[in-house]
Amino acid sequence: MRAVVQRVKGASVAVDDEIISQIGPGLMVLLGVSQDDTLEDAEYLAEKIVSLRIFEDDEGKMNLSLEETKGEMLIVSQFTLMGDVRKGRRPSFTQAAPQDKARELYEVFVELCRNRVASVKTGQFQAHMLVTILNDGPVTILLDSKKTF
Repeated sequence: MRAVVQRVKGASVAVDDEIISQIGPGLMVLLGVSQDDTLEDAEYLAEKIVSLRIFEDDEGKMNLSLEETKGEMLIVSQFTLMGDVRKGRRPSFTQAAPQDKARELYEVFVELCRNRVASVKTGQFQAHMLVTILNDGPVTILLDSKKTF
């Protein structure tokens, strides 16, 4: 399971020119699920992300987590995070989980985050979305449950 985590001042998701989810300060999470991901991968990433100390404290140091700041979270499924471009120029998505498995683990991940964060919103699974991200910093963290990077 892979995630791109961005500290944001705000973010939104639109489908068919209508905003379906919107948050203020917090985290934008783009989430990709691979064929071999399990519940343990979702648990690992959810714990890691909500606990990331990437928000500034009173001294301006990145020392606070989303839980501590009471920020919001917007989670969007993004299978293209599993794209492999090591050969050629066209991404291969063979490592991406099939739709049913991806949806199941995505929903588990969302629920795990909702258990710890007061405001968790989502995109629309398997829809074409327009995502607006107001990255704060910018702060962007890449995570992989298999710890490949």
